[in-house]
Amino acid sequence: MKIEIISGSPRVNSVTKRVALHLFNTLRQTTAHEIGLIELHEWNLPPMQSVFTSVESTPEEYKALSKKIFAADAFILVSPEYNGSYSPALKNLLDHFPKQHHKPFGIATASPGGFGGMRAAQQLLLLVPALFGVASPYLLVVPTVDKKFNPQGELLEEKFQNSVHNFITEFLWLSEKVTRENIIVYNEN
Repeated sequence: MKIEIISGSPRVNSVTKRVALHLFNTLRQTTAHEIGLIELHEWNLPPMQSVFTSVESTPEEYKALSKKIFAADAFILVSPEYNGSYSPALKNLLDHFPKQHHKPFGIATASPGGFGGMRAAQQLLLLVPALFGVASPYLLVVPTVDKKFNPQGELLEEKFQNSVHNFITEFLWLSEKVTRENIIVYNEN
């Protein structure tokens, strides 16, 4: 299974990226799945004008990104909270691509504040079905992210490991079940 983690902040020094890095490193070390990391600050996507319907129809400067999105079996969205919602840059990226029919999504949000982006997480729970995806009900909400993870994505607050473990376990369970079912359905057709 190919899992793409999307670090949803366009800021180079994003503290939310710490969570994405931690998930990336943990999944690579603990699973046999192929794990990718898309960092929005590396892609200067213009406001959405048209959907990239295939890798071939994607403008040349975004083909590498397009290959990752089209090849993914599942996604983890990692977003900061901006004014009570998820990152507009994350929404713009997702809008550039077709619906993600039956693909599993993990939702992780983070903020330096005490609520960890809970309102952004709730908004992402509305977005995923609009993409025709399947949201894992177990969210990873990270308050005081700058005290829980260092810039390299290493966990600083050991007691938070249980939350990370539960998020990953539930996301993988859902992803493996849904992906396996999708393979069976598509092979029968």
